[in-house]
Amino acid sequence: MNLLITICGRGGSKGIPGKNIRTIGDKPLIAYSIETAKKFCEALVGVCSPTITLSTDSEEIKKVAAQFGLQTNYVRPAEMATDTAGKLPVLVDVLNWEEKQRNIRFDFLLDLDITSPLRTVEDLEKAFQILQQDENALNLFSVNPAHRNPYFNMVEQNDSGYYSLVKKLPDGVVTRQAAPKVYDMNASFYFYKRSFFESSCKTAISPKSLIYVMPHLCFDLDEPVDFLFMEYLIENKKLGFEL
Repeated sequence: MNLLITICGRGGSKGIPGKNIRTIGDKPLIAYSIETAKKFCEALVGVCSPTITLSTDSEEIKKVAAQFGLQTNYVRPAEMATDTAGKLPVLVDVLNWEEKQRNIRFDFLLDLDITSPLRTVEDLEKAFQILQQDENALNLFSVNPAHRNPYFNMVEQNDSGYYSLVKKLPDGVVTRQAAPKVYDMNASFYFYKRSFFESSCKTAISPKSLIYVMPHLCFDLDEPVDFLFMEYLIENKKLGFEL
């Protein structure tokens, strides 16, 4: 069984310039994902054959990744390194490149998002098991319990111009606690079976997706304030777990 672990990051970033290699704690942001990927590979010895790869258009990101033991000759195509480029074509391109270079076929792909590094090897091990145990599932992604619930306290404008709940509460439900459970995708990691890429799925949310609920804090870095918050948590050891 072969597993490809992808770490993807383009050179340009408008929200947080240079965020993929910006120092947080005592190392560049990308280093957290590289180190977790390596630890996960060690945990998989005897279970499957993992390969770690990097997808980037940036020579600077390549140099930083190489300092932490991740080297590649792959170059992400320019059309896949724009603000509007989707993630799935990026994964397919590097998957096909690695298979051609190594003359093997990967059974699974794990994508670790650089900007959402608050994950553990235990998270990855448990999530991988969940996906393997469901023969019909196509993929799995990490989530956290949502702070807001579309059945109870999220609204949108309706056809009349007024505002109503995003989703209608089931009959008899009158409290947030009783409303259906919903989750936030935290963008930390995505497991895919090979069959996912042979389907017609256009996004990571497929007709047969599973989730792994993080038992700890995890969030994505979208705005500068997110970076400051994560930096505080890491430097002051406030996460409650070891990265």
